[in-house]
Amino acid sequence: MPALLLAAALLAGSATAQDAGKRKVKVKRKDKDQTETPATVAPAPQPTRQAPLPVDKARIYADGITQEDLRRHLTVLASDEYEGRETGEKGQKMAAEYIAKQFAALGLTGPVRDSDNPYLQHFTMERSTWAGTGTLKVGGQSYQWMKDFYGAGNSPFDKETALQPVFVGYGIEQEGYTDYADLDVKGKDLIILLGEPMKGGKPVLSKDGNATKWGRDYRAKSALATQKGARSVFFVDYAPGYSFEKTASTQKPYLTRPSISFLGAPQSGRAATFFVSPALGLKLLGTTEAAVRKYEAGVPSMGKPNNAAFKPAKFTVVAPKKREQFTTENVLGFLEGTDKKDEILVVSAHYDHIGIIGGEVHNGADDDGSGTVSVLEMAEAFVKAKAEGNGPRRSILFLTVTGEEKGLLGSEYYTDHPVFPLAQTIADLNIDMVGRTDKEHEGKPDYVYVIGSDKLSSELYNIVENANKEYTMIDLDYRFNDPADPNRFYYRSDHYNFAKHKIPVAFFFNGVHADYHGAKDEVDKIEFPKMEKRARLVYYAAWELANRENRIVVDSNKP
Repeated sequence: MPALLLAAALLAGSATAQDAGKRKVKVKRKDKDQTETPATVAPAPQPTRQAPLPVDKARIYADGITQEDLRRHLTVLASDEYEGRETGEKGQKMAAEYIAKQFAALGLTGPVRDSDNPYLQHFTMERSTWAGTGTLKVGGQSYQWMKDFYGAGNSPFDKETALQPVFVGYGIEQEGYTDYADLDVKGKDLIILLGEPMKGGKPVLSKDGNATKWGRDYRAKSALATQKGARSVFFVDYAPGYSFEKTASTQKPYLTRPSISFLGAPQSGRAATFFVSPALGLKLLGTTEAAVRKYEAGVPSMGKPNNAAFKPAKFTVVAPKKREQFTTENVLGFLEGTDKKDEILVVSAHYDHIGIIGGEVHNGADDDGSGTVSVLEMAEAFVKAKAEGNGPRRSILFLTVTGEEKGLLGSEYYTDHPVFPLAQTIADLNIDMVGRTDKEHEGKPDYVYVIGSDKLSSELYNIVENANKEYTMIDLDYRFNDPADPNRFYYRSDHYNFAKHKIPVAFFFNGVHADYHGAKDEVDKIEFPKMEKRARLVYYAAWELANRENRIVVDSNKP
């Protein structure tokens, strides 16, 4: 059939069929009883039922960590009434009691056996204070404490002791440069120049033109001397414009404060540290200022240590300390898990601060009141989850420690005397200063420094990253995670005592600011919206660690 005729026929057939269809709808048929039957109509389509979305339980309980509650707790702990919470003093005891009562009110278990309060882990310490009567004698002349020299930390010289010092230049050792070449300094007393080799106003050992750890902080040199086995170090500074008198005056309020060590422990393994005036330094080195300047100029021109012809003089020193015993305490709250309860996650912060200095209360609202109250709020969130049948699979130990400001002592005591076996401790999330903004991030989006999360476990690093991407979406800054970072923050808060035992750690930190260890670190300067978000980030990481199927692996060993 031709195409046009075929199309016409098809159209006609289609119209006929449509008419017949219409007639079928209208026609009613009668059965044998002449009963009319209506035409059949197709049922209306039913909507497809969607599966319910899974409930995000982590978010539900994280929302209970609020600015208001953080402020409520911090206003108490960082008040003048608590006198700066110095370890072993009245305010620290008050803070311990407050935290213990909060843990008990939440329904956490106090896990400490053989204690008068199961939330408190007591231990005895020794407090030592410079007697202020030190004397150094060289060449028949006596030099006096604070006028000519002063010390920091421990002292092996409670009685007059004869010394034959060793000059160790700048006291530096790194790749391609060492002041310790061919020197055996074990058990000896060193004289070291402060600062670092300079040329044209820039440090010659720096890769970026900025001061290295050697130039920023004497502690790096003291730590190296300790590593080399030295008994003591006498630092001297010949930097242009340096004033020993002004420095000593600035340090005096701190030098009258006690240092703390464990009772019965041997003298600190750290080399004793002293600072001497430039004039006394010349006497000890047996040289002149011109010779010292020549030595300093020679190091950068040679690009290596300069063999000085100094002949250090014999001298005697006595620098006694007064000592007394006292007790202090960590505060522990325990939440038992469900099917994996024998594995323990630790969430930690230090609640001590530096007390009263020069008549001013140093309340430490950020350091580390912010971390302490974050732990309290996280504990409350997990307790509520458990009460509603969504408790963590693993157990969680909420640990607030004392003595951090005195040398990480509370966390050291816990890891040396753990309430729960360290072999069953899966990780430590440590919170130390999360309430402020440092200069680097002023005017920038919310952030937090994360330190150590990849040092022992790649999985812990990923857990923190994923928690942030899914929930808090703030900038995670890893600059202080660099092993070359001169600030060495990885070694300066309580997580490190867990890391020493190969327990994965993550340290959350806002960086230092103008009020760090100052009297103006107050509640009214805390940025509670940022603090809330940072606390929630730690909570989300804790939720994953506590509830995931497998314990995180220890698969790294980074410095």
